[in-house]
Amino acid sequence: MADPTLQNEPSDPSGLAESARPSDVPGQPTRFLTVMTTIDSEPKAERLARGAIEGGLAACAQISAPVTSVFRWENAVETTQEWQVLFKTAAPAYEALEAYLLTAHDYDTPEIIATPVTRGSAEYLAWVAKETS
Repeated sequence: MADPTLQNEPSDPSGLAESARPSDVPGQPTRFLTVMTTIDSEPKAERLARGAIEGGLAACAQISAPVTSVFRWENAVETTQEWQVLFKTAAPAYEALEAYLLTAHDYDTPEIIATPVTRGSAEYLAWVAKETS
């Protein structure tokens, strides 16, 4: 399998090892993302994670222990416990992952934030590409 971190990437005159090369190149589209959401219970977080993995929308989802979120909602400052879910995905799967989260999530306005992966292990990113293709 071709190294997904090198797709559309010019030759590397720096001599960096493949695992140290950036997975994104200025002017080129992002190929891998981490996508985060939060939800108000661990069972709901597990359902979101499992649905995304079963649907091939992410290769991995990590659920973090409860975090305390403080935010303004409907003109009031709220404090609540939430569980963060961090999805590892390929950029072409983002639209479908976002649509799934918007449908499966029970918040009126769920947090869905995507961050580009700028570097990563070639083997890990190849696995992400395979699981989300």
